[in-house]
Amino acid sequence: MSKFSVDLSEKVALVTGGGVGIGRAIAIALADAGAAVFVNDLNPDNADRVETEIRERGGRAVAWVADVANKLLVGPMIESLRDEYGHIDIVINAAGVEKISSFIKLDEWDWRRVMDVNLNGTFFVSQLAGRVMADEGGGVIINIASTAGHTLPRANSPAYVASKAGIIGLTKESARELAPYGVRVNAICPANIDHPDERPERFDLSRIPQGRLGTPEEVAQVVLFLCSDAASYITGQTIHVDGGESMI
Repeated sequence: MSKFSVDLSEKVALVTGGGVGIGRAIAIALADAGAAVFVNDLNPDNADRVETEIRERGGRAVAWVADVANKLLVGPMIESLRDEYGHIDIVINAAGVEKISSFIKLDEWDWRRVMDVNLNGTFFVSQLAGRVMADEGGGVIINIASTAGHTLPRANSPAYVASKAGIIGLTKESARELAPYGVRVNAICPANIDHPDERPERFDLSRIPQGRLGTPEEVAQVVLFLCSDAASYITGQTIHVDGGESMI
């Protein structure tokens, strides 16, 4: 796979959910492009592992453990990032959880937890980082949503679908409000991505025009583009990375 080439050597990025899967691929791609990366994850082992991996590749990274569903933990994370690097340029909201259950049987606690992490966490991080970016003269926020919240609702995952649909709405409104401050906000909707967090039985290659699964690294390439000056006139958009399934 050829890679999108971009120089982010003067940038500082925060990646939530950066310890595994798509978040990990994004953190590594940003670091490889030169950005200093704050790798957030709820699991300290995962965050530390990605920090080590980035440093071994010659990049700059700091692991940070916090539950983005808790606003009282998000604030100190943003401030620690600024203390470490002086500013913040890029935020990737990739933290997410899912509870498999039918709509009828879904427990209230599970509903609230999925909404808290996926939607509230994206709001807390985007709002607090967005304020900093607005004061500093600009930045980029990218929210990892899903085609499940846009065009292809996912069976037995009502909370996940609702949270991802909410992220898309939040992306559009925050993009409108932050545009005058030079802050661009976009959403990426991955699907059919082969990574450990997915269940193989979900994939039906006959429904995917490209006839294969995507990789977390292919999602990360779209992130790099949206973080670059090549995407300077793109905001409030939802971009699908799904092998073409959502167009059927």
